[in-house]
Amino acid sequence: MGMHSDSRHTGREGVGRGGEGKDLEGWVPRTKVGVYVVNKQITTLEQVFEQGYRVREPEIVKMLLPDLKSEVVHVGVVQKQTDAGELTRFSAIVACGDEHGWFGIGRGKAAQMRLAIDKATRDAMLNIIPVKLGCGSWECRCNVQHSVPFKVVGKGGSVKIEIIPGPRGLGLVAGANITMMLRLAGIRDAWTRTFGSTSTMSSTALAVYNALRNTYSIG
Repeated sequence: MGMHSDSRHTGREGVGRGGEGKDLEGWVPRTKVGVYVVNKQITTLEQVFEQGYRVREPEIVKMLLPDLKSEVVHVGVVQKQTDAGELTRFSAIVACGDEHGWFGIGRGKAAQMRLAIDKATRDAMLNIIPVKLGCGSWECRCNVQHSVPFKVVGKGGSVKIEIIPGPRGLGLVAGANITMMLRLAGIRDAWTRTFGSTSTMSSTALAVYNALRNTYSIG
């Protein structure tokens, strides 16, 4: 398959910033890490990962990444037949990132679309991971963190994606939703190749997430 240049997108919608101070008013941490963050014993998300802690409260991410942004990747309708009739629920997939090396994907279901998006946004924060940025393009070698440091591959369901380092100025050669997710992670220039049923956004989002996670697990 050739380099991916599809411009199709599904259900994209801006959610806005997740780190507004008003969202943290009245937050009482329920975990040890949350207490450390409130008491300024932990001041960066890097410290959380370096010390082997898990993020169990989205407020931790909101406080440590005040510039975090969220985007809706996909919203679908799930219908289920019950004794009382047909039950309709919304299913949302949301991506979050600070555009400087942090990225997360989350899912949420609810009877109302906004609630499903809110659940997915919180889930994305709990799934946030560090992404290693760099310049692995043989055409560039500029030492600026604008791409991935080397080729990474990720799989999700039937979907496989390859993210290949690109030179500065190339942009992102990818479909609209994949481009949006890579930008949230901080990647500005890269080629991508996709295989499988990329119209299944849950699998595509997971494939992107796993590829970005491999920037650290491999390198």
